[in-house]
Amino acid sequence: MGKIILTGDRPTGRLHLGHYVGSLRRRVELQNSGEYDKIFIMIADGQALTDNADNPEKIRQNIIEVALDYLSAGLDPEKSTIFIQSQIPELCELTFYYMNLVTVARLQRNPTVKSEIQMRGFSEAGEDENSNKKGMPAGFFTYPISQASDITAFRATTVPAGEDQQPMVEQTREIVHKFNAIYGETLVTPEILLPENSVCGRLPGTDGKAKMSKSLGNCIYLSDTPKEVKKKVNSMFTDPGHLQIEDPGKVEGNVVFTYLEAFSKPEHFGLFLPEYKNLDEMKAHYRRGGLGDGTCKKFLYNVLEATLQPIRERRHEYEQRIPEVYEILKKGSEAARLVAAQTLHDVKEAMKINYFDDPELIAEHTKKFMNR
Repeated sequence: MGKIILTGDRPTGRLHLGHYVGSLRRRVELQNSGEYDKIFIMIADGQALTDNADNPEKIRQNIIEVALDYLSAGLDPEKSTIFIQSQIPELCELTFYYMNLVTVARLQRNPTVKSEIQMRGFSEAGEDENSNKKGMPAGFFTYPISQASDITAFRATTVPAGEDQQPMVEQTREIVHKFNAIYGETLVTPEILLPENSVCGRLPGTDGKAKMSKSLGNCIYLSDTPKEVKKKVNSMFTDPGHLQIEDPGKVEGNVVFTYLEAFSKPEHFGLFLPEYKNLDEMKAHYRRGGLGDGTCKKFLYNVLEATLQPIRERRHEYEQRIPEVYEILKKGSEAARLVAAQTLHDVKEAMKINYFDDPELIAEHTKKFMNR
């Protein structure tokens, strides 16, 4: 069996720079590397509904936004299968079977689930009359199992993701091992592929918060205009102790330098800031004093624009061809469903619940009851 990738995003809004450096840029590189036999890119609308059930229109509208971001970033439907999760009903059936292989206690220990519960303000105990917390939907609590279904349905060997997703992939591996131990070798054990640059694993927000988040309003979107990008860069958190240009500054925790680590390339210095050969030289100058935040932010803006301009131009082209984008999603979903259907067939066969496709079972029972 060849190497297969499965990855994707929840359609809760336009994709931002955190998505881009955390996974999207890498997906394009992997797609174009020729190392993988198949690449499946999922728009996870089913997962998004686990905590947006009261706002389905939000998900409906954002499907096309995410698809446009995918295509504009360089994902090629001729090389990658882009599909919508809800259009593959086999995923729900696989989830149903996998639920019997995971305990409630194991789900409660999943670090990713615990952090997501905190972030969304859910009560783990259900509706809590003594607090303002809302009850956690069962679908949200069990989404690690749903994610295992997504990964195994396409026999993914590789899951490109950030460090925060490691517990989720580990849960999938546990489900695979348990299923294969009970029913025989059927499912493929996946491996996580982490970002090569640790900074890209979780890009901070422009305000210095731990994570770029739509809800916190600290994102730079792939589709932002140059004016919007410049405004957001100029508002970025830097070193609060760097009051004068001549003051020594800190690069650790300085969002501008974190973004430069994620986006700058050696050639950018020759183009936009020839005083330095590379980022290390620039950092050294900032640390000893004499380099102003304004110069750093102007350089970062130019670096980001070098990245975003071609993405923005491709997006504009696809925005003029929306029916074609929907056709790409439809064909991708049809192709993905064929693969998931075969996996489901194999799972049901292994579990011996393929009653109507088992002539030996029918023959056995025929013989048994005729001889009574």
